[in-house]
Amino acid sequence: MAGNAQILYEVKAQRGSTLRCKGWRQETILRMLENNMENAEHPEKLIIYGGNGKCARNWESYHAIVKSLKELEDDETLVVQSGMPVAVFKTHKYAPVVVMATTNFMRPSWETFYDLEAKNLTIFAQYTAAPWEYIGTQGVIEGTFETLAAVGIKHYGGHMENRILLTAGAGGMGGNQTWAMKMHGGVAIVVDADREILQRRIEKNYLDEIVPSMDEAIRLAKKHAAEGKPHSFGVVGNAADCFEEAYEKGFMPDVITEMCPCHDPISYIPSGYTPEEARELRQKDLDAYMEKARTTMKRQLKAMLAYLDKGVPVFEYGTSIRKECRDAGFPEAEAMRLPAFVADYIRPLFCEGRGPFRWTCISGDPADLKRTDQLAMELFGDDPVVGRWIPLASKHLPIEALPARICYMGFGQRKKFALAVNELIRKGEIVGPVAFSRDNLDSGSIVNPTFESERMPDGGDLISDWPMLNGLLNACGMCDLIAIQANYSMGEAVHTGVTQIADGTDDAKVRLEVAMTVDSGIGVIRHAQAGYESAKAVAGGKGKLTKEGIKVPLWWEPADKVTFGPDGSDRL
Repeated sequence: MAGNAQILYEVKAQRGSTLRCKGWRQETILRMLENNMENAEHPEKLIIYGGNGKCARNWESYHAIVKSLKELEDDETLVVQSGMPVAVFKTHKYAPVVVMATTNFMRPSWETFYDLEAKNLTIFAQYTAAPWEYIGTQGVIEGTFETLAAVGIKHYGGHMENRILLTAGAGGMGGNQTWAMKMHGGVAIVVDADREILQRRIEKNYLDEIVPSMDEAIRLAKKHAAEGKPHSFGVVGNAADCFEEAYEKGFMPDVITEMCPCHDPISYIPSGYTPEEARELRQKDLDAYMEKARTTMKRQLKAMLAYLDKGVPVFEYGTSIRKECRDAGFPEAEAMRLPAFVADYIRPLFCEGRGPFRWTCISGDPADLKRTDQLAMELFGDDPVVGRWIPLASKHLPIEALPARICYMGFGQRKKFALAVNELIRKGEIVGPVAFSRDNLDSGSIVNPTFESERMPDGGDLISDWPMLNGLLNACGMCDLIAIQANYSMGEAVHTGVTQIADGTDDAKVRLEVAMTVDSGIGVIRHAQAGYESAKAVAGGKGKLTKEGIKVPLWWEPADKVTFGPDGSDRL
């Protein structure tokens, strides 16, 4: 098995027009899996990103998935349970190529998960790792860009030029932060405990240089900001240590956040430990490791709150640091004082059905990506989100593995764009196919009461019906891959992943027309039913992006305005 692992360490997504499968839908899904591996943080362990997010349960499962996709008929569906292929069913040509469920189990806790994982019964999905939709560091970059834009609007007169971001975590998700800040004309300092991770970001062109100390990072960041020179600096160190040091030395950056793997304490490196020492402790005494990690995490949160009290814009960027610290004994009211970026900055985008929509050019030809970028501008160049983002992304973001793009298109836009891409493939202007997917941060794909669904106006932060409805609707939409999975901090989130393929055929057109409507449409409805007037306008056909509406049989009302029984008050 060691030999196979070494071979697969070198895996790259196939490019070109050669089919290994019995159709382009199957081939596209296989290349998406391979693209995961090409972008992986630890491919030899099948770990794609996030410290523990895997694309397959074990190497036997990986080989079996590849073999199944190569042999899969057009009217068959592969079933994957937590990274293991468990069945192939005869379905029909409009059915998904793959359906999967990952990390879903009862009475969730990290201790239970580790026990089940040790028994070879599950894996951790992360968001796009398990459903084979990870496109590299670019995958979350526009979310960071739009968040920083909202920070600029709220705190700095609408711009972030010459501002300094202090953050931590440069892994597969966090590594995007430096480019997002530089694209705003600002300077970024990113702290990470693992030098190899920072070096990887340099090799991928997501970090400019590693400096030897916080003192040097602060000095150079101030210098570059004063001179109007966007730049990014990496510092090898622990987030808690470096945040405390910066605060004690009186350094006041313009914005602070972090993208450390707080959601999974086993992946969070405690203060005083190198990555190698952390691995040794983890293997020797997991309980001691978890305690030390959570103690360090609480110090990090305390430092961030100290900055917040000084008036610096500080927020949690979806890492679950507040929840994990709360569970480890940090006072809940104090932990939750730290703002969260969705509720405080970018939820208005969700009301329009926007989120991290992305596409991957399966041919591997950069010309296909260039043509899709051009198409996006042709169709939506006057949209302030798309029109600003696409030129910046085209200019600055490197291609990682298969050419891919992320863009916060909303309800109505996604369908129009996907159908236009399908037509260009039919005409031969794009070699194709193109796989459409999206991340967790989408309008209607997730429930997470300390992240995407925090502080909903209707009080429905905990309601998990919405992602389930999203998955059911995507099944109706004949998506090529549908995944239902648990993510984030254990027991805190449920999410759906989808992949839809444009291959230039009439069948793809049928699928895209439905799937691109329902996937973001249920997000619009979720926010409209919660009480957001902008989402209600979109549902009513009066949105800024499209005049296509959604039928709504009944609007939600508070309990005191509805009837539960004959006397108008009895609920039983």
